[in-house]
Amino acid sequence: MNRELPLAAVVFVVAIGLLLTTVFDRWRLGTGVVGLGLCLGAALRLTLPARQAGLLVVRSRAVDAAVLLVMGFALVVLANTIPTTL
Repeated sequence: MNRELPLAAVVFVVAIGLLLTTVFDRWRLGTGVVGLGLCLGAALRLTLPARQAGLLVVRSRAVDAAVLLVMGFALVVLANTIPTTL
């Protein structure tokens, strides 16, 4: 397995979210996709060994996963709680 494939998957999902936000002007959907991409990174960091997680490994497994989960969950909550303007 390529060591950088998990990071590439996370970057791809986040890039799709940013594309939805900027190009298609769908900020709520795009922000939710970015948050889900970060949650994907946390899941990959928790399940893969350090040798296969590649550049997702920054600190300990718990710290990496906690930071990604908190940021991802916060973005998903943010996208779903801000009211739409008329």
